[in-house]
Amino acid sequence: MKHRIERVCEVIKRELGVIILREMDFGKVLVTISGVDVTPDLKQAHVFVSALGTPGQQSAVLEKLEAARGYLQAEFAKRVTLKHTPHLFFKIDAAIERGTRVLKIMNELGLDEDV
Repeated sequence: MKHRIERVCEVIKRELGVIILREMDFGKVLVTISGVDVTPDLKQAHVFVSALGTPGQQSAVLEKLEAARGYLQAEFAKRVTLKHTPHLFFKIDAAIERGTRVLKIMNELGLDEDV
C-alpha cells in the first residue's frame, strides 16, 4: 500500500506540474511543485509549491492556485484514472528559498569552496 501512495504522489506531482505549466501564468515568478503528500484513503492531496519571488508574489501564487483548484482537479481527473480524485490543498514550500539563502550566506562568508 505504501508504494501505491508513493506512486500516486509522483503521478499527481508530474501531471499537476504539466497542467500548471501549460495552463497558468504567474508572470515572472518561477513556480514548481516540489512535493505531494496524499492521505492513505487517497481523498486529499497536500501539494507543496515552490514560488521564487517576494512573499507578496508567493501569496498571489497561492491565491491563484486556490482559485483554480476546481479546474486543476478536473484536468487532473481527465488525465489520470483514480477511484477518487483527491481534493487538492496548496501550500508554499520554502525549502528551496531557505537553501538559496544559506548558500548566499556561505558565499558571502567565503565558505562555498567546500560545497
